[in-house]
Amino acid sequence: MTNDRRSFGPAVSDAIDSSAQTVRLDLWLWAARFFKTRSLAKHAIETGKIDVGGQRAKPSRAVRVGDSLRIVRGEETFEVEVRGLGDTRGPASVAQGLYAESEPSRLAREQARALRVAERTGYRAPETKPDKRARRLIRALGDIDAL
Repeated sequence: MTNDRRSFGPAVSDAIDSSAQTVRLDLWLWAARFFKTRSLAKHAIETGKIDVGGQRAKPSRAVRVGDSLRIVRGEETFEVEVRGLGDTRGPASVAQGLYAESEPSRLAREQARALRVAERTGYRAPETKPDKRARRLIRALGDIDAL
């Protein structure tokens, strides 16, 4: 018996070639360091936070080089293109080579981050808990943003 793949027939050799060029979606997200564990990646996929090519995916979905992903993680949304495949978690420098984020996505994330920082700069936490009079005043004012 030889090690030639053609001895298996064309259908099997095509399956071998395609499986070598794909990785499970949950495994790729973990290897690319979007999520700390595979179970967190799987949960994000199952709850619809990950789109592959504009469609909702399953954790076992095969990812190929060139696929476009939309990843929602917390308040951030990433739109990335798969540039490399990896099934092991390595250093961050290697993980960043597995994908390329689109420029509009990066700019939108930076603008959203700047907006969140600006919203927080105006808020100053009180030094003490409000007393009875202050609580009555807070209740009387109600929702100030609605005014």
